[in-house]
Amino acid sequence: MNELDEIFPPALKRFRYWPLSRDQVMLLLVTINLLFLSLDTYIAHHESGTLVSRELIPIVFGIVGGAMLLFAGLIVGRNRPVATFIATLTLLASIVVGLAGAYFHVMRAALPAAPIGQRLTVDLLIWAPPVLGPLAFVVAAILGISAAWIEKPTGSGTLVLTKRRRIHLPFSKTRAYFFTVGMGMLAALVSSVLDHARTGFESPWVWYVTAVGTFAAVAAVAMGSVEKPSRVDVVVYITAMVILIVSGPIGTMIHVQANLVGESTFVLERFLRGAPFLAPLLYTNMGLLGLVVLLDPEESG
Repeated sequence: MNELDEIFPPALKRFRYWPLSRDQVMLLLVTINLLFLSLDTYIAHHESGTLVSRELIPIVFGIVGGAMLLFAGLIVGRNRPVATFIATLTLLASIVVGLAGAYFHVMRAALPAAPIGQRLTVDLLIWAPPVLGPLAFVVAAILGISAAWIEKPTGSGTLVLTKRRRIHLPFSKTRAYFFTVGMGMLAALVSSVLDHARTGFESPWVWYVTAVGTFAAVAAVAMGSVEKPSRVDVVVYITAMVILIVSGPIGTMIHVQANLVGESTFVLERFLRGAPFLAPLLYTNMGLLGLVVLLDPEESG
């Protein structure tokens, strides 16, 4: 019995023959995430007018990594061990890309020649490239690796790598998912706060986005912190995820409106260098990932 059974037991029975398991849906979303991260990174790096070699790495990797995960998904029915190996290797590479990107962004923000204590300040982080942005590759990878490894028995926290190798988590795979969604939401929240700090938090929508992100991050971590969430816990969590999903398109519309000249004329340069119109959809993405965690954890294979 999963968390949703506490609220919609009759409705869930209709979906018992849904062809994809929770982990398969999660891995599919992670694949889509890598492809969109490639596009988002290209748009963000295009602001400088030129793309240096290291800035091409996340762009190319997003496409190649997404293709590798799609391939792994196609062969999983015929050869699960090979598919798991390909997915794991790809997602480990995603972690390296994400951490390397975060490092380069921090280095762009730092002033190595400044006095100690002034080499990296909040003001520098606010106006620097988003230092937590590349960590989206890391969050996607952690969710993807969790999805690629089967938990046997379900709810035990024991992940099967090969027939002989297993990893024992201190909590169930579902709770690990909740924690990862919470940490991903926290990274998105901090990144949003740093970006919006450039505007001085003048718009009430900025405060709304900050409140929603905080609420969702706390709700996800709280779900992972309890072994058996109550009905109220699940309702609060679902509410937080739905608000995230709705908030993304609203933010995108606001960013698009801000980029229009005279609120009606489209100028490509403003969209490349102005308010990032894809950034708010990160909230929608985290909301979708958060809801997928609530699906039936049973996995065949």
